[in-house]
Amino acid sequence: MPNIKASVLSVRKDAKRHAKNVAEKDAVKAAIRKVNAAVTAGNADEAKAALNLAAKTIDKAASNNTIHENAAARKKSTLAKKVNAMA
Repeated sequence: MPNIKASVLSVRKDAKRHAKNVAEKDAVKAAIRKVNAAVTAGNADEAKAALNLAAKTIDKAASNNTIHENAAARKKSTLAKKVNAMA
């Protein structure tokens, strides 16, 4: 643990930021899993609904700079291809 007050505050701030980023990344992964599960089950309506929710979650993570914008676009594109292939 640091002795300097600014370093102590920095460590505390980093811990909060890390916790937020981990939670947001977990939410993105969970949304992607829901889409993949719906695609695997063959449920087109559920897959489309899950895709909309996943896209919203991914966009939110990208806007907060938790994930890179290009990574967000890549994830959304991959999911959309899977859902569109069902139709």
